Amino acid sequence: VQLQASGGGSVQAGGSLRLTCAASGRTFYVMGWFRQAPGKEREFVAAISRSGSTTYYVNSVKGRFTISRDNAKNTVYLQMNSLKPEDTAVYYCAGDPSSGSWSNPNEYDYWGQGTQVTVSS
Repeated sequence: VQLQASGGGSVQAGGSLRLTCAASGRTFYVMGWFRQAPGKEREFVAAISRSGSTTYYVNSVKGRFTISRDNAKNTVYLQMNSLKPEDTAVYYCAGDPSSGSWSNPNEYDYWGQGTQVTVSS
């Protein structure tokens, strides 16, 4: 079972990036994105149900980030627009929380390796 995150990079404030998380080895029903800035705890960013009909976002990214998935490709995406310097972090994808708390990183057993996003002002 593997989650492979990619798509990070360096952009200026106001720019866009699309992160991709490719899953293999099993079907994940709930997929989430988290981020961790230096010296800070891992923070929930967004999560999506298998059908895509249910999504959740942290307030700070609502209206700027969009989570989506392609089940045929077993892949989840995070489209990030209007990026801000405070979005700078390592972004991780995760699969299938063991409880209904999709925003709690401690509930996830499967994690990708992380991809760095750096936003300069």
